Amino acid sequence: MAGNTFGVLFRVTTFGESHGPSIGCIIDGCPAGLVIDEDFIQREMIRRRPGQSAIVTQRREADIVRIYSGVFEGRTTGAPITLLIANEDQRPRDYEHLSDAFRPSHADYTYWAKYGHRDPRGGGRSSARETAARVAAGAVAKLLLRQYGIEIQAYVSQVGPWILEKPYTELNLSLAETNEVRCPDPAIAEQMIHFIHQVRERGDTVGGVITGIIRGCPPGLGEPVFDKLHADLGKAMLSINAVKGFEYGSGFASAAMLGSQHNDAFIAEGDQIRTQTNYSGGIQGGISNGMDIYFRVAFKPVATLLRDQPTINTAKAPTIIQGRGRHDPCVVPRAVPIVEAMAALVVADHLLRAKALQSANSLHR
Repeated sequence: MAGNTFGVLFRVTTFGESHGPSIGCIIDGCPAGLVIDEDFIQREMIRRRPGQSAIVTQRREADIVRIYSGVFEGRTTGAPITLLIANEDQRPRDYEHLSDAFRPSHADYTYWAKYGHRDPRGGGRSSARETAARVAAGAVAKLLLRQYGIEIQAYVSQVGPWILEKPYTELNLSLAETNEVRCPDPAIAEQMIHFIHQVRERGDTVGGVITGIIRGCPPGLGEPVFDKLHADLGKAMLSINAVKGFEYGSGFASAAMLGSQHNDAFIAEGDQIRTQTNYSGGIQGGISNGMDIYFRVAFKPVATLLRDQPTINTAKAPTIIQGRGRHDPCVVPRAVPIVEAMAALVVADHLLRAKALQSANSLHR
């Protein structure tokens, strides 16, 4: 199976299955000397882990990250960093009835068609359990970015019909972590939570949207033509389970605007160049311009329903299945740290690429 590695200089390879002994990742390319704050890494894992509230899956995983290489006396050595997370609350019996059936809108059929053999226990490698390893790697990337004053924050801006219309610039984003749905508007958060409970009681699921912001990103990150910063952000977000859409800056709304409305005029502020507006979303020509980078990620409803669904099995015979076990009625509250982690991996990789280019250019001066 290919496609398990992400990044060019800051490279992350994840491994493991949902109900295997463990999952984890290897980070290659992290600079030596970075102080590794294990408490911070663990806090990031707690934000993603299952069982954290009544509106998410009740699978119980401590998600303790163990560091097996690449760190000595609290600092990175420049060697590959191995992070391992045990799977402690496995219930493979919950999936025995699905061993030869294709769950609607899951990866069961496509994995079977491609590989001829699949792990049905929670989807195996296709399970969102894999994203725990991404959050661990993203936490290391955040520690690296912190040294350069770059901060990443995401929040839930939509659950089903409940939409937070205010732009992020008008919100107190510190409130996002004060409620279980991770929406910075307490009134709308309450409606979102109530709606998720209603959906869950019906054995159904609902999708939503996460908004992400990258602050402090310097101008000059991004590698045209095919490795544009926003293109890599899009790939990162679309690689997350259940993601169906990505937009940055003005996004699809720009299609209804005139150029005279949309253009971001440049201004000088001291020794810095800024723009009066930021419809570009902090990226122009695939390269960061120093303004905030902001984007939105759309998540579909979870495909596992706790109700009967018609499907077929490997013998192509019709059958009826019902989801069992522990599943999220809405993934977006737990996906917030995943979105942040993937954004951090992209920016960390491009930051190192920009620094490598600067070093190379200095040699020719």
